[in-house]
Formats: sequence, C-alpha cells, structure tokens
Amino acid sequence: MSDEGASPPARVRVTAPRPGGAASPATGTVDRALPHVGAGAPTSDIAGVYARSLIRSQLRLAIVFAVGFVAATALFVLAIVLVPGLDDSFVFGVPVSWLLLGIGVYPLTITVGGLYVRAASRNEARYRSLTEEE
Repeated sequence: MSDEGASPPARVRVTAPRPGGAASPATGTVDRALPHVGAGAPTSDIAGVYARSLIRSQLRLAIVFAVGFVAATALFVLAIVLVPGLDDSFVFGVPVSWLLLGIGVYPLTITVGGLYVRAASRNEARYRSLTEEE
C-alpha cells in the first residue's frame, strides 16, 4: 500500500510547566486574562495598556542585560590584554589567557542568562498578578 496522496499528520506543540513555577496558558488572548473587567467595559484598552507595559519592561530588561553582558565581556578581554604575564604562564601547555577566554566566559554567560530569566519571570508574575481577579 502506498500513501502518496496522504498528507502528514498535524503538528502538535507539547509544553510542560517549569518545576515550581506557575503554569501559564499556552494559548489565549489578553482580553481573557482580565476576567474582573465587567461586561461592556473596554477590555481591549486595559488589556492593551497591561500588555504594552509588560512588553516595555521585558524590552528594557533585555537591553540592560545585553549591555551589561557586553560590558562585562569587554572588561574581561581588556583585563587579559592588559596583563601580559598571562601569556607567559601555562597550564597543561596552554597559555592562561587562552584558558580564561575559552573557559572563563562561560560562567559569566550562564550567570547573566540565569539572572535574566529570573528577572523576566518576576516581570511576568507581576503582570499575571495585575490581570488576575482579586
């Protein structure tokens, strides 16, 4: 039997909540996130204000962390350039300056990423607390 004319099965997105975190709906609109607003009220205006506020705060957070990461990485590289003794020191036949560049930047990256995720989650939790029914 041949399935030449059959279309592939529909794609399904599978998501799971983070351990310890509150599950957020995978789909929905901002209007549905504001159940406390009475019928006939301009929910789109209120929801729009909340959504724009969240977007602005997340963008501001991303810019601050990106600039901070670039500055910290530049200072890291600058320190390696300004300390000439690092090229004269070797560990397992590799200059220490190379090891610092190859291995030392990863903890910085992981730390900045973790702090960003934590702060972004805090922003979203604040947004959710504004949109929940009291």
